[in-house]
Amino acid sequence: MSSDQASPRLAYLLKHANQRISELTEAALLPYDLSGKELAVLNVLSALELGSQQQAAQRLGIDRSTMVALLDSLERKDLVSRHPHVDDRRRNVVELTEHGMETRRKARVAALAAEQEFLEPVAVAAGDQLRAALETIVRASRSQG
Repeated sequence: MSSDQASPRLAYLLKHANQRISELTEAALLPYDLSGKELAVLNVLSALELGSQQQAAQRLGIDRSTMVALLDSLERKDLVSRHPHVDDRRRNVVELTEHGMETRRKARVAALAAEQEFLEPVAVAAGDQLRAALETIVRASRSQG
């Protein structure tokens, strides 16, 4: 490439890569009636012991009203349940239902298959390097902000 031809900007590449993986993931999750955001909430909640709405929202970096809307949707689908914390009645505990645990398990497998399809054009090592580089960038941005 000559010096007068600019390579694609990183923001452009990231935007279009994100669009592609989002399309693949949404299609993979369709049979489970889940969005990528809803699966992310299920994944975070499964990792939290007696997880609260606030803890899950903080981990995902989303605001409280967005979290409430996501939890309302997941609750209507019988994937999560909310109830007051035993020791602090002002705090809601959010837990996956049995149906939620099973749906999460199956949906994670589908989402991982979508990731593999997304990374198919590059070598495995390149995909691993991309993931590691992005994790480093995300960690650094969290520690700065």
